[in-house]
Amino acid sequence: MDLEENAFFDMDVAVPLGIIVNELVSNSLKHAFTKEEGEIRIKLCREEKDDETQESLFSLTISDNGKGIPENIKLENFESLGLKLVNILVDQLDGKIELERANGTEFRIIFNVTERE
Repeated sequence: MDLEENAFFDMDVAVPLGIIVNELVSNSLKHAFTKEEGEIRIKLCREEKDDETQESLFSLTISDNGKGIPENIKLENFESLGLKLVNILVDQLDGKIELERANGTEFRIIFNVTERE
């Protein structure tokens, strides 16, 4: 894990992020690895900060070095309930989700947050 220090989120942001992390890590554990070994990485970082508005752009990246998601499966057409839930929660955060398929699977979620002190 590589987590941004001093990032404080309201419950409206923290709860959806927690569910997203849970779903994506669970999917990695269930589907990514053909052997018992593998690596799952979670990274949360502040990309930009506007001190005047107290608004920050964050990215949450959850990746694994497993077998990956086939190219013919599109992000917007996932059949699994868990990944549909992830898409709904990203929309709830007014965020964007990106899928990278090189060297396993990487989901990157970008969202804005008005931070509290």
